[in-house]
Amino acid sequence: MTKKPIKPSLQEVVEAEGHLIDSHIMEQIFDAVVQHNGRFEVQHFHIGKTNADPSRLRLRVEAPVREDLDKMLSTLLGLGCTPVDASDAVFSRVERDKCAPEDFYSTTNHRTLVRKGGEWLVVENQRMDALVVWADGKPWARRLRDIKAGDEVVVGMRGIRVIPESKERDRLSFAFMSNGISSERQVETAVRQTAAMVRQAKENGLKVVVVAGPVVVHTGGAKPLAALIRKGFVNALLAGNALGVHDSEAAIIGTSLGVRLSDGRLAEHGHRNHMRAINAIYHAGSIRGAVAQGKLKKGILYECVVNNVPFVLAGSLRDDGPLPDTITDMNEAQDAYAEQIRGAGLVLCLGSMLHSIATGNMLPGWVKTVCVDINPAVATKLSDRGTGQALGVVTDVGMFLELLEKNLQEAK
Repeated sequence: MTKKPIKPSLQEVVEAEGHLIDSHIMEQIFDAVVQHNGRFEVQHFHIGKTNADPSRLRLRVEAPVREDLDKMLSTLLGLGCTPVDASDAVFSRVERDKCAPEDFYSTTNHRTLVRKGGEWLVVENQRMDALVVWADGKPWARRLRDIKAGDEVVVGMRGIRVIPESKERDRLSFAFMSNGISSERQVETAVRQTAAMVRQAKENGLKVVVVAGPVVVHTGGAKPLAALIRKGFVNALLAGNALGVHDSEAAIIGTSLGVRLSDGRLAEHGHRNHMRAINAIYHAGSIRGAVAQGKLKKGILYECVVNNVPFVLAGSLRDDGPLPDTITDMNEAQDAYAEQIRGAGLVLCLGSMLHSIATGNMLPGWVKTVCVDINPAVATKLSDRGTGQALGVVTDVGMFLELLEKNLQEAK
């Protein structure tokens, strides 16, 4: 009886370098191989002996069919594994605007390099869910809607190197950050370390960007956030229409959602106060106009205007008004957000799930991100949607801001 010949497995040799053990990357690499019906053989492994010394891994992987191997390599690429060969990245020309070749490479938010002419080049403007386009002698991350006919984009998985972010090595300074999201963390500790991150970003000449939801106003956080803006600790504010509306309502009328901020009692006919605030801004023509005319004399947006801190209000389907400053075209709003987070060293997400996730999706993975919300699911969703560097603080946003402003003021 003649035996059937055994079909040889498809093979590839990949390498990875970095803090593979303490960042749990190596176990993710092994899991990825097995999950795609593959097998692996460790050909070489060097363990870093100091904090600065990276570990190195060389792995032979195999899979029974091409589809499994391609999926495996795609996952491994995102974990920092690069196929061992001397190939340059493959570029393919775009034939129609907004229409990429079928096998285009889709980016992560991790630092990425592509090889061209035998040289590894860093991809500029790194962000997730983008294409790599060759322009002006450099590779750039560019959104699908922005590619044009004639652009050259990277296809396939050759000549691409991804460098995942390592776990924070500074255990003493940011020990509270090492455990991700927890409701059992001392708020004072979280505030103190967040304040240290704010100061570090400012010292390094990087921007501190705040993403805020209307809960900042409802919980009494408007006053400390306004103080942080006035004292130069915030370089840009990203929010939705609701934050602008309720900040204006609080500043002009003294209520938030119709509730008096002075004593917490419902104001008579308070349900219409936010509409009165919107109307007042429209009469002034804009938020800046309301400040110039003396109609808006305090609050978060007032401090942004008088201190020349840029703010972006993004609209949504449910908005009242919206305010004249609110950008209702989603592509324009996304572009405006992306412009303000350029050069950011720290992003503070305060009580806003939708805008926090939107901002996180635009950030490169090395930008520190702190998400503060009373609901732990918000920080979890932000991390699950790809912003793996997001660190959660589960607490009342208003209290957090009050303590943060106090901490930064005492340290000056």
